[in-house]
Amino acid sequence: MGILALRADERVKDVRVSEDDLFVTLMDGRTISAPLTWFPRLANATPEQRERWEMCGGGYGIHWEEIDEDISTEGLLRGAPAPGAG
Repeated sequence: MGILALRADERVKDVRVSEDDLFVTLMDGRTISAPLTWFPRLANATPEQRERWEMCGGGYGIHWEEIDEDISTEGLLRGAPAPGAG
């Protein structure tokens, strides 16, 4: 009896930021959420600045140029807040 193992694709498909949370949809359909308190630069950014993100690192990262913030899908999946957050 075999088990079909679906291959995870942890690249970024979409990013949404609410007043309190970051939501990252991955190419494989999963959505990761994390509290904005984990990312002080993002938490202190304006809604307009939060919307101006781009993929980086071959699709495994998110970059906000204007606020100099970078977040990786690996860190989100590990549940790792930004250094100094808390």
